[in-house]
Amino acid sequence: MHKKTLYLECFSGISGDMTVGALLDLGADENLLRQGLDSLKVHGYDIKIGRTQKCGIDACDFDVVLHEDDKHTYDNVHHHEHRNLYDICKIIDEGQISDRAKDIAKKIFNIVAKAESKAHGVDIEKVHFHEVGAIDSIVDIVAVAICIDNLDIDEVVVSKIYEGTGHVKCQHGTIPVPVPAVTNIVIDNALSIKITDNSGEMITPTGAAIAAALKTKEGLPEDCKIIKIGLGAGKKDFEKANILRAFIIEEVSKEASEDHIWVLETNLDDCSGENLGFVVEKLMGSGGKDVFYTPIFMKKNRPGYKLTVLCEEENIKSMESIIFKNTTSIGIRRYRTDRTILKREIINIDSEYGQVRVKVCFFEGDKYYYPEYEDVKSICDKTGFSFKTVYDRVKLILS
Repeated sequence: MHKKTLYLECFSGISGDMTVGALLDLGADENLLRQGLDSLKVHGYDIKIGRTQKCGIDACDFDVVLHEDDKHTYDNVHHHEHRNLYDICKIIDEGQISDRAKDIAKKIFNIVAKAESKAHGVDIEKVHFHEVGAIDSIVDIVAVAICIDNLDIDEVVVSKIYEGTGHVKCQHGTIPVPVPAVTNIVIDNALSIKITDNSGEMITPTGAAIAAALKTKEGLPEDCKIIKIGLGAGKKDFEKANILRAFIIEEVSKEASEDHIWVLETNLDDCSGENLGFVVEKLMGSGGKDVFYTPIFMKKNRPGYKLTVLCEEENIKSMESIIFKNTTSIGIRRYRTDRTILKREIINIDSEYGQVRVKVCFFEGDKYYYPEYEDVKSICDKTGFSFKTVYDRVKLILS
């Protein structure tokens, strides 16, 4: 079964209301969303869901409208109902929403709290949410969590996030764009941003935290198809359409795909067989794709072995560390090489010996079946049959 992947294209930045609008436009259940928000112990607002146009493009508009008395307090008096992270998590936990939605919402608020604590130089427990803890942002964040859960999203890819320049006014005064909380979230969560010449804030702290909390993958698949698209409108107007586009995408599987792998090599002429056996097991158990050694003749006609490791780039340092610590190597060669790999999957089949795992590989319309070694070995140990007998009988079931 394909995982459901969401791609957020943030060429106009990202905010809470834009994200909710885009997810509703993708098909999130509006009635379920309203029921979930109504169950929160947060009052003094209404939500409006409608359509609007940005540069002629139709998009969903999600708006949290504060009641007039609350709005006056919010905008002018600054006596917001200050809540700390514990208070907000309590509101979320007491809401009638799914456990997954609660976890997502609390993760988003934790990211914001950490960023705000850095910005203000206080402990995270002492952070009192003002803009972010206000009614509209609590609603935005919980709404995003409800929609993500309702859409049954498994993976999320976030594009480079565009940001404006200049300054904005907040409760504490006038501050630069990107605002400190956004900058901290970007740094702490390795988000990629692009500064544009638009005047004003395009990434809100809520939006940055949503992107950071939801993101599970780096970059789009090499080949994918778009299943559905949703557009959420921002409240500002820029020269370019101020919308967030959300795509449901599906990776297009190929029977054979181009890939690359790193090769590490070292020559050893003073390592025992026991030592080599140990290091091969350790390398395989620590991320090595394949590990093997080849008999060679070294200088002065000494017999030795070339130890070879295939691994991903991120595992190079750990592989080299294992080799240096557990062999007599004093130097390792490494290089990247291209490879073609076949699409494969593991299936379970019922045989006369019980269930057996079988690797299935695909190429040019044909399927190739390879019973898993450990399962065949286990059957041989139990029955006394030869390896070849069990292996061939299992393959015969699939022919």
